[in-house]
Amino acid sequence: MSSSPEPEQVDIVRLLGHDGEPTGSAPLPAPDVLLDGYRRLVAARRLNEQAQALVRQGRLAVYPSSRGQEACQVACAAVLEERDWLFPTYRDTAAIVARGVDPVEVLTMLRGDWHCGYDPRERRTAPQATPLATQLLHAVGVGHAARLRGEDTVVMALCGDGATSEGDFHEACNFAAVFAAPVVFFVQNNKYAISVPLARQSVAPSLAAKADGYGMPGVLVDGNDLPAVTRVLAEAVARARSGDGPTLVEADTYRMDAHTNADDATRYRTEDEVTGWGERDPLTRVRTYLTGAGVLDETGEREITAASEDMAAQVRRGLAVEAPVDPDELFAHVYATPTPQLTSQRASLRAELEDEDS
Repeated sequence: MSSSPEPEQVDIVRLLGHDGEPTGSAPLPAPDVLLDGYRRLVAARRLNEQAQALVRQGRLAVYPSSRGQEACQVACAAVLEERDWLFPTYRDTAAIVARGVDPVEVLTMLRGDWHCGYDPRERRTAPQATPLATQLLHAVGVGHAARLRGEDTVVMALCGDGATSEGDFHEACNFAAVFAAPVVFFVQNNKYAISVPLARQSVAPSLAAKADGYGMPGVLVDGNDLPAVTRVLAEAVARARSGDGPTLVEADTYRMDAHTNADDATRYRTEDEVTGWGERDPLTRVRTYLTGAGVLDETGEREITAASEDMAAQVRRGLAVEAPVDPDELFAHVYATPTPQLTSQRASLRAELEDEDS
């Protein structure tokens, strides 16, 4: 395979093996906790599938799928308290939904609306960021401000492997470390920055190893192992909340789908590579363990599937409704005080619309 599934000669945290068997390196969560995590994994997978279908139907303009990365999506939301903040990327739709935001609202931006679709303050979830790494600076700013105010807020800052090549990533990590900002930098290393493989981005033994240069802890975790990702992120959140500063966590995972619906992934990766990573599926791993432990049976599986189908139906209904268009919104939030040019443009558009209606 052209992309190594695991960085070599680097310790990786894994609690549940590829075969669904415990590694014995640390205790697993209680069965009911892991079962709830499995429900969330199934919902996240169904959301990815439904969104892809909506793109093909023309209901969404674009969708960056996180299929294969659901363990990362579920875990990063699960370890946060209500008072904490999540700063997602464009690929983290499932994480935002796991945070409690209505999936229809989350997908609003991806259908081509001008705003993010939800109130960031309500669930303390920033808008999805499309430019690589820019949200990391904002995340550090929020964390630093909370620390100055004496709050025990923690910020979870998400990014992909490609973002670690950006200057904003360096600036965010360096500032956070120097000022002990309560931030967890969570890198979902899915092996490609669009078509650029990891080997062309960094020759470091792992992306987590970059933490040494900033003076913060760096942890490499199996990103397809829900218990391991949850444990590592929970420890990083606790460290940040206690005032010990940031942590850089790298999740070793894989993007099973193309970069977006506009991408042809067959041009830069092989079918064998994708198949190999499919054998490490995070849902299969947890399902195998729960079934073997007698916690999940056919009835439970059907109930979980039915709940995810209800969510998918809700998304279809919500996105079937055409959003009303208000032309004045083009001018409403450009400047706090509209410029004369903006005022003139708005008046001109209003006049044209009135002529069309008359």
